[in-house]
Amino acid sequence: MIFTAMEEAKKSKLFIASAIELRDDLEEKMEKGYEFVTKVMGSSSEREAHDSLNAVVCKGMKEHEDITLGLLYSILTSPTTAPKTYRDLALISRDGLSVAWTKLNQIVVDKYTKLQDGVRTQLVWVTKEMVKNSVTGVVNVCSSLIKQIAGGDIHPKNVWLAEAMLDLFTENKAWLDKYPVLMAMVLYTYLRVIEDHSSQMLASLRQREVDFCIGLLRSKFMECCRIGRDLLRLLQNVARIPEFEKLWKDMIHRPQSLNPQFTGVAQLMSQRTSPKYLACRLTPEMEKKIIFLTSKVRFGQQKRYQDWFQKQFLSTPESQSLRCDLIRYICCTVHPSNEVLCSEIIQRWAVIGWLLTTCSSNAAASCAKLALFYDWLLFNPTRGNIMDIEPAILVMHHSMRSHPAITATLLDFLCRIIPNLHPPLEQQIKQGVMSALRFLLEKRVLPSLAQLFDNPKLDRELRAMTRDMFAEFCTTTPTTPTAPATPMLALPPEDGKTEPESANNDHGPIQRLPSEDATFSDEEEEDRSLRQRNQDSAVFRPIKQEEEVDLDMYLDQLDGEIKEMCSILQSQRDSDIETQCETMENLCSVILEMDDFDSDIAGPLATFLCSLYKRDITGETLPDEITDETMEDSLGKPICVIFRNLSADAEQDSCPLQLLTLVCMMYEKQIQIGYNLLYFLHASSSKQGERRLHMYEEVCRNTGIGDLTSCLVRDFKACAEEDVRLMCYLVSPVYTMFCDATTESTDLLHTIVSCVDSAQLQDLICDVMQGNLMMFKKENIAKVLEATLEWETFEQYCVWQILLAHDLDVDQFVAVIPKLTYKEHPEAMASLLLMLKLERISLDLLKPLMLRPCKDGDRFVSSILSYWAVQDEQHLADFIKTLLVRATTSAKRLRQRQTSKPSNIPSPDQILGHLEALRQTSAIRQSMFFSQEAVLLGLQTIQSACTDAQKMKFSDLFGLIEDLDDMTSRTTRSRVTRRSPGSSSPKNRKAPQNDVESSSESDQDDDISSSKPKPAKKRKKSNALGGSDSD
Repeated sequence: MIFTAMEEAKKSKLFIASAIELRDDLEEKMEKGYEFVTKVMGSSSEREAHDSLNAVVCKGMKEHEDITLGLLYSILTSPTTAPKTYRDLALISRDGLSVAWTKLNQIVVDKYTKLQDGVRTQLVWVTKEMVKNSVTGVVNVCSSLIKQIAGGDIHPKNVWLAEAMLDLFTENKAWLDKYPVLMAMVLYTYLRVIEDHSSQMLASLRQREVDFCIGLLRSKFMECCRIGRDLLRLLQNVARIPEFEKLWKDMIHRPQSLNPQFTGVAQLMSQRTSPKYLACRLTPEMEKKIIFLTSKVRFGQQKRYQDWFQKQFLSTPESQSLRCDLIRYICCTVHPSNEVLCSEIIQRWAVIGWLLTTCSSNAAASCAKLALFYDWLLFNPTRGNIMDIEPAILVMHHSMRSHPAITATLLDFLCRIIPNLHPPLEQQIKQGVMSALRFLLEKRVLPSLAQLFDNPKLDRELRAMTRDMFAEFCTTTPTTPTAPATPMLALPPEDGKTEPESANNDHGPIQRLPSEDATFSDEEEEDRSLRQRNQDSAVFRPIKQEEEVDLDMYLDQLDGEIKEMCSILQSQRDSDIETQCETMENLCSVILEMDDFDSDIAGPLATFLCSLYKRDITGETLPDEITDETMEDSLGKPICVIFRNLSADAEQDSCPLQLLTLVCMMYEKQIQIGYNLLYFLHASSSKQGERRLHMYEEVCRNTGIGDLTSCLVRDFKACAEEDVRLMCYLVSPVYTMFCDATTESTDLLHTIVSCVDSAQLQDLICDVMQGNLMMFKKENIAKVLEATLEWETFEQYCVWQILLAHDLDVDQFVAVIPKLTYKEHPEAMASLLLMLKLERISLDLLKPLMLRPCKDGDRFVSSILSYWAVQDEQHLADFIKTLLVRATTSAKRLRQRQTSKPSNIPSPDQILGHLEALRQTSAIRQSMFFSQEAVLLGLQTIQSACTDAQKMKFSDLFGLIEDLDDMTSRTTRSRVTRRSPGSSSPKNRKAPQNDVESSSESDQDDDISSSKPKPAKKRKKSNALGGSDSD
């Protein structure tokens, strides 16, 4: 019984959890807060309880948070006392319920699927109460809740959430009208789920959703139009419902009856949908899985992830409609970086192909294809994004070889959608599609479209249709127009049905295609595809899109003087810079006078300022010509006024806490703030620049990142994308000020060398040689070099050039030599080879060289040894002998101990292998290196420690010793025979020139033969016989 009671006590009241799962950290924190609240309130009266709670929350932020979490826990778990608890929460809150809605939002985003049913009900209830009280920030909770309404899901829990949120928005229509972005998101959500709620059981809910959406569209049409072209796509799916059919007629025939500014369907079709609306139709879990699939999973390994995703989200008949949401999200929101595009990560077109091949409904397949091509219609190259239209062309291209039916059905759909989507706009749609194709060729997504549109694998009728529709692209020579056509937008004069033809009948519907892995090609084709991607990867950098930002929404979250100043700044946006700077100075003064300026005020203010001055923050900042005047002008922006006030007391190592909070918030919300701050701190005063730079470290320490090195890497990457010249300008002061953090960061080094050109590299080298810059330390040079081995060729070239500019000994590089491979690391090996060529031979250099494995085709060691042999063969021979003797001793010890413990001494196999490779070089054949006494002594010594297999393997090397023994013995006998009895007399010491030469050769032979160890007596006799030749 005690055990059962303990289990019940530990059972979660918030989440559905199994017995083996650990308790959730947030729930434990909320439970402790609830126990704290219970302890503080005790059994006192309501008034006394309020006084006690107020006394506690006034002590500090921690107590305030604990009480807030405790009361929130009570609201979520105790429905009967929730109204009273919410009143208590509202009364004791010191931050406008900021902690409360922040934690609620965290629960909705991260843990909603694990919540118990009763807790979900209470969560929606407390959200509704906050909406009624107009709590600042509850709009974020509402956005997260409607994101949890899954498309293609009619399970009771999902339907309940859709109905509960519909009640909330219907009852608080006036509040919703204040937030245009949320209103558009809500409309997008309910237009989408109306399609799912088509069963008779959900007829009542569906009618309420229709009435709600029609009411928004009729009363706030232009606010709804901010969604963009996907509003039309969703309206097309519900066009047969009478209310929407009437709306369609008004949009086509009487557009200005909806709003005087609305000119017709073409106006909406030409407006790109913001990614935030497309993302709201994927639950956080779906979104996380799709991002993981497109950024982490390699080609060939995707099947098990796709199977899991399909089982989890795409297994029911109703879920077929979810494919459109996924395809639109992947096309318009998932824009991989160049690094991902050049890697082996599964590409977007493969994921989309998998979604198409697993579609089992003709209607859903038609909608999925429309979602894929939707950005092609009325495409405008001046405003369009290449990443939106790229997946469709790549799905068709990569499917042509092994799955031509996929390409055929997509081409057929594209040809038929042009005249059938909306006949009055046929010419504009065709121009848009043609502009999209020209733009794809211009950006080198594909070198030519002839193989796609006029391929023998397509049937005759489809080829004729594509040749007729796309004759311009059916030639073998790729077409790259200089001026892409811009589609004309005109008011449609008449009605037209929006239901397009579905698929090519000759190839059958999509559901008959085999459901295989989304690889679409064999390994050979994938390799070719990846190679092509590597060649053309530079063109896939997404075009930056400026999102519409509702500044009024952030202004509404401010009050008092700050709101007034921000309104003035907004109205002065197009005024002269001096006026804006004066107003910004006044705003800073107001902030500095506030004692209660905290993150709740700084958050919306930071977002407002970053949005208002985005043009000043992004783009090129560094002047083309650097003079005092131009630098002063570049620092005269309104945003620099905040930086100037922040660093005003930099010499006293202090800064205003209020402005620090604001700048930290801006840093987290706008990625370009970091490098702009660095630039200001360095450039604002050439004498005090380094002194001021420590303010940047203070900002980094107080942000969510917290780590200086991580912040520098983040900011340098952002700077490289906007202004490479500015990044190079910042390298020297940043490396000088933050020496420890920068010299140890390979990520920062990689960021720099990945974007500099040859002229900028030259400037960095000059800075190093003039003593203004130090990018490497001898303590970590080997670690840095190891990290660079996988970088691009030019990046490694830059690293080695900068290394050569530093005053570093080559001994500090040799530790990395054994880890290099000849074929995989040519850049590092070539650079090391040239550095070693400038060095004198030494044992410390020779040992790591000999530790390298001796492989066929690896000419690194033999090349440097042959060079040293020509330059200084005597010293090389002595060091080789030393290594051979040590290797012999080490081999014998290892054999006696019968152990394979690794040694830092090269093995006999390694040394002999490198000597054999050296023996075969052309340079060594012209020298006397292998006739050196030291080399032969070493070979003779190590021969005694070699196995029979080794003696056989290196028989040519050991043959040098045997040939030498024969030659030595013959020379000695010949000399003894020729010598006369009086040869030692002074008279006969003179000899003809040829005798002298012969004698010198004999002396050399004697020296060589003396290297062999002999018995003492024989050595003495030999010396006596040769005594007359000692001179």
